[in-house]
Amino acid sequence: MMSGWVRVVCAFVLGVMSMQVHGGSPLLWQSNSVSYLYGDGFTVNPARQHTLTLEHVSGWRYGDLFAFVDATRFADEEDVYQGRQTWYGEFSPRLSFGKMLGREFSAGPVSDLLLAATWETGKGEVESLLLGTGLDLQFPGFDYFQLNVYRRMPQNNRDGQTWQLTPVWGMRFPLAGSTLVFDGFIDWVPQSEGSYSHNLHLNPQLKYDLGQRLGWGGQRFYAGLEYSYWQNKYGIRHSPAFKTNQRAYSLLLKWHF
Repeated sequence: MMSGWVRVVCAFVLGVMSMQVHGGSPLLWQSNSVSYLYGDGFTVNPARQHTLTLEHVSGWRYGDLFAFVDATRFADEEDVYQGRQTWYGEFSPRLSFGKMLGREFSAGPVSDLLLAATWETGKGEVESLLLGTGLDLQFPGFDYFQLNVYRRMPQNNRDGQTWQLTPVWGMRFPLAGSTLVFDGFIDWVPQSEGSYSHNLHLNPQLKYDLGQRLGWGGQRFYAGLEYSYWQNKYGIRHSPAFKTNQRAYSLLLKWHF
């Protein structure tokens, strides 16, 4: 069952998705999507998985917001930790110092300085609060590049606090009468003060704008691949007895609405 906070966040995101962008609205733009992924090569959980992802990203008068929820069903044997299915979500608002103060925070590739936060939650004892600083960066060829540095504070009082470095990027290339999109994120977390081991999670997606190619409208329907490399997944140290280093590939279909 989802906690009360999850219901509040879901209600907020659904409310934002129903908002209209107009001159007096604090909402400047938004993009919503649903994705289906089928992958193999996962560790800790069963190797083969079906995942349905609801994703939201929006720009506001004083910042931006990213949120998603994954609903995963395991395709083969039962997972000893979660059962036949699990879920996980993140809610990541950022406040722009430049927009709030009405001045530019730019130097070199840095275009803005932000106050960044992320709330992670999921099935079982999965809940962490991340607070820190974000940078918006401008590099040739990138549609966007963000670098967020957080203090990671698990709420289970077991893993211990640590830091997290998260770059996020997106870029586009013309290909075969349409567009190829390369985007993703990297999470790097050092050893915590408790039992949470250092880990590195690299998660890029390569997607072809199939809707544009078939004449259904651009930036609406994509097909592609997702790769997930995760060293010491979930902060569990890899060992010959229990392998937690992950190299998983997933087929991906994504629809924007």
